[in-house]
Amino acid sequence: MRLYDNHNHSQFSFDGKKTTVEKSAAAALENGLGGICFTDHCDFYVPPMKAQFEHLVPEVFDVEAQQAEIDRVNRRNEAVHGQGFRIFKGIEIGLQKGCREEIRKHLGTYRFDQVIASVHYLDDTDPFYGSYYEGKDWKQAYGHYLETIYEEMTWLGDFDIMGHYDYVARYAPYPQASIMYKDFSDILDAMLRYLAEEGKALEINTKTYKDYNGRTPVQDINILRRFRELGGEAVSLGSDSHDAHRPGDGFQRFAAVARDAGFRYLAHFESRRLCMTPLSY
Repeated sequence: MRLYDNHNHSQFSFDGKKTTVEKSAAAALENGLGGICFTDHCDFYVPPMKAQFEHLVPEVFDVEAQQAEIDRVNRRNEAVHGQGFRIFKGIEIGLQKGCREEIRKHLGTYRFDQVIASVHYLDDTDPFYGSYYEGKDWKQAYGHYLETIYEEMTWLGDFDIMGHYDYVARYAPYPQASIMYKDFSDILDAMLRYLAEEGKALEINTKTYKDYNGRTPVQDINILRRFRELGGEAVSLGSDSHDAHRPGDGFQRFAAVARDAGFRYLAHFESRRLCMTPLSY
């Protein structure tokens, strides 16, 4: 079974300077992956508090430069290793209500293999920072984040994978470290039903399921099972790598989780076309 890592960052992301397309692709190949997609950050608005601390301007990567570099590394890899391993051109578009027109125009300007739709910023902050959680209990913080994803992704429509719905749980200060189906069944049902009906993929983002200050979020298999019950077929594995050590991290484990949830295939995208790799049993 050849797995594809559909969520990776490179030197073209503001926070990907620890690696390059070439280094991460080499790591993915060494780890036995069938392919890797670079989905560099594109957020048209950066909250002032983050811009102040990290000296950021809008996180819009140079698409033409990224794609030219991917073409170069693909040609080099094919010359050395043949055509069995592929590097794909992607984008992680940051969903933000105030930037809707910029988002739609940007996606219409360039051609990608794959588009991930994610929420990084809401309420003029980033859940990476503690300010998002101030004045909210865990249900309010997680629920508001899920509702924001649902509102913005259903508006956009033009994407392939819903990215890290559990990003908000990584950095939260609460004992409740995970997003569980039983706690958010209504909004999760709405999100999963939309993905299933539109033929879009649900991401298992393996970066989420790490220790964060003594808290380790878990992937609730009931969310995956519910997606399958609602007719969902496309599950995407993404390491969310920002360095050359993480492509494919945890994939065997989470491929087994997807299989146990009832999925027969894992998804990746080529020229925005859904491709399915059978899960071995």
